[in-house]
Amino acid sequence: KMNKTILSKPVTFTFLLISFFAISCNRNDVFFEYKTVWPEGWNKDSALVYTVNITDTVAKYDIYINTRNRGEYPHQNLWLFISKWNPDSTLSKDSIDFYLADQRGKWLGSGIGQAFEMPVLYLENVSFPQAGNYVFSLKHGMRDSLLVGLNDVGLRIEKKE
Repeated sequence: KMNKTILSKPVTFTFLLISFFAISCNRNDVFFEYKTVWPEGWNKDSALVYTVNITDTVAKYDIYINTRNRGEYPHQNLWLFISKWNPDSTLSKDSIDFYLADQRGKWLGSGIGQAFEMPVLYLENVSFPQAGNYVFSLKHGMRDSLLVGLNDVGLRIEKKE
């Protein structure tokens, strides 16, 4: 019968809700990409690489690292080593340490069940001096040779207003 509304179908409603959320959360992103961590774990020697094309060298940007982890992630924090190549091939290196859980083991960020997402502000109010491709490479800096419990690691660059 045609008298059923589209919202009566749970799958359709969920899809619409997720679509609305994704559109409304677009902010001023100039780049947002997740890289999937290998199911068996993230090897200490493996890098997640993101290529970002920057065209506006006058604007200021905020750079975020986003993680998606499972409940079995064995640590409270995550160390990342970040390498950035500018369009002229100059290299800069940095590191960041951030918490995914509080002192009691409660996961930070948002999540449902055993999946949690955590955005972390990495750099604020930065500019990119050259137009072109910037390449970001992320490696984990944890003591584990094979880091388990992470699903995805993302890089998001947002233009400031």
